[in-house]
Amino acid sequence: MSRYIITGGKPLQGEVSIRGAKNASFKEIIASLLTKETVKLFNVPQISDVKITLSIAKSLGSQIVQTGDHSYEITTANITSSTVPQGTGEKSRTSFMFVAPLLNRTGKAIIPIPGGDKLGNRPLDRLFDCFRQMNIEVEEKANQVIFTSEKIIGTKYSFVKPSHTITEVIIMTAVLAEGQTIIDNAALEPEIDDLILMLNNMGAKIIRNKDDQKQIIIEGVSNLHKTEHTVICDRNEIITFACAALATKGRINILRVKPQVVKSFLETIKTMGADVQSCDDEINIKWVKPLTAINIQTSPEPGFMTDWQAVFSILLTQTVGCSSVIETVFPSRFQHIENLKKMGVKVNFFNPVVENPDEYYQFNQSSDKPEYFHGVKIYGPNKLKPSNFIINDLRAGASTTLAALTAEGKSTIDGVEYIERGYEKLADRLCALGANIEYIKT
Repeated sequence: MSRYIITGGKPLQGEVSIRGAKNASFKEIIASLLTKETVKLFNVPQISDVKITLSIAKSLGSQIVQTGDHSYEITTANITSSTVPQGTGEKSRTSFMFVAPLLNRTGKAIIPIPGGDKLGNRPLDRLFDCFRQMNIEVEEKANQVIFTSEKIIGTKYSFVKPSHTITEVIIMTAVLAEGQTIIDNAALEPEIDDLILMLNNMGAKIIRNKDDQKQIIIEGVSNLHKTEHTVICDRNEIITFACAALATKGRINILRVKPQVVKSFLETIKTMGADVQSCDDEINIKWVKPLTAINIQTSPEPGFMTDWQAVFSILLTQTVGCSSVIETVFPSRFQHIENLKKMGVKVNFFNPVVENPDEYYQFNQSSDKPEYFHGVKIYGPNKLKPSNFIINDLRAGASTTLAALTAEGKSTIDGVEYIERGYEKLADRLCALGANIEYIKT
């Protein structure tokens, strides 16, 4: 179990370049298996989720050459297996996304039940429902799902609630299907559009309806070809470094970004009193005065992203007044709050009073439990106390790291390999901004 030893209490300042998006890079590796020809990917982050995805791709027949620190050439002339390995597949939710190239190229996919963060049930029922409409048989077993199809047929499918990842799986499945596929109430995340850009450059025919951006239309083609593609910037990294700077009363210049992909976050911190300046490919953020409390609610794009709320909660501990966070995307995503309580933060959990939970929440009500809370009030400002932690979740790990940087004194964080699932060399990059982190890797 790897460890951070953090001595906090010092303002972070300087500049940082943002890596390629975790939530785009591993999916675009999977998309490369849709063609026999070579796909070149650039700006791929060095994170464990990417390594797991590359490992699965190799086991299925891909030939992978790393041509630089952040670039790969992937050639999958032949799919040699229709089965995602049980061990690697269980480590990450990337596993079930391989169903698209496997079905399209072999007619069969055997996928282990996906792993990843413990956030509540993923909405796989929506995928299975759409697949059955596309002439794909779905057989669920104890620890795996078997998909088969002699001919994938386009369909029209409407999401009751938009799903980022499931939208992408359906797109990748439909690009080589017979006929047209229309997805209504599709997710709007920029990572989806990045995937669409890559697939279209491979010869796919995918558009968003200009009059209804939530409708995606895919005309099936007979084959895809080679391409070169640069992965979009990681929105979660932008928010993490921004919150680290503001929580420690520092300043940061964030480079290699598209400010419009974090528009809702930038508007939020401006409202709180942060100094924010942005241009085409960089963002400057500075703490200039005590920030005011604010109430936020997570929601799908273009709203406040669920992945942001854990690190954003650290910033709320330093604001003046009582802030609230309502989580609508996952039924259980406040694991990080227990760590804040351990550091002396006053919080109160609550459940919003809503007339129709099915409409209000994005998760399936069947995955909710009476012991889950969907809202938390955070009172600030707090002088955080250093402490020792064991983490088991990516976003909780990042938020605990920020909390330790904010607290004066020495904290230890064990289990930081979870952080490495989504952040490349986070400790090194924070140290370059003035942080004091000793990284003990095991």
